[in-house]
Amino acid sequence: MFTVLFWFAVFVTTILLYPFDKQRKASHWHGYWWSNAMVGMNPYWKLEITGLENIDKKQTYVIIANHQSFADIIVIYQIRTQFKWVAKESLFKVPFIGWTASLAKHIRITRGKFSSIKKVYREAATWLRSGMSVTFFPEGTRSETDDMGKFQNGAFKLAIKEKKPILPISITGTREAIPKGSWVFKANVTAHLKILSPVDTSSYKPGDFRLLRDKVHSMLEEAGRAS
Repeated sequence: MFTVLFWFAVFVTTILLYPFDKQRKASHWHGYWWSNAMVGMNPYWKLEITGLENIDKKQTYVIIANHQSFADIIVIYQIRTQFKWVAKESLFKVPFIGWTASLAKHIRITRGKFSSIKKVYREAATWLRSGMSVTFFPEGTRSETDDMGKFQNGAFKLAIKEKKPILPISITGTREAIPKGSWVFKANVTAHLKILSPVDTSSYKPGDFRLLRDKVHSMLEEAGRAS
């Protein structure tokens, strides 16, 4: 009930501020409070955060995170940084949460549809050029094991093309918090959110995207093993 009421309030507030907030930053700020409430309402759900000092609030990033469950969205708000998500289309159909995501101008993707993928990267590039970071889960779907899946190439091509640094974020423990296919929070969970050192992309050429992809994948794999 709390979540429904909260997202209803966010939805209404977003509509009221819509004409004055072109980048929809206000609706993103609501996500900080939602994240705090969702983490704090379960006394057995512990979140450890490290590496916040690696974020330059004045910098625009291509944020890359591994993906374990819906809880990843909750915990990443803890970095207290403005960004736009790239999220699957079905999320935008969830009452209030999805409606707010649409109003906030997060980026929707339809899997397996090439025209949608091209549109995603056009939108993401536009946001990056305007000074707004963009968050990708390059595995494309939630991992069902402790091993990360292969990364898709698009986010890394984009980072090189737009000359934006990559901010890698490692997430562990959230699979147990909200298992795949479920919306139910589990108790006695310890999750870790690690913000790693940014990766400068200025020296990478367009054809080097695989090198960049594999570098970031290795960084996140190592960080996950160390959690």
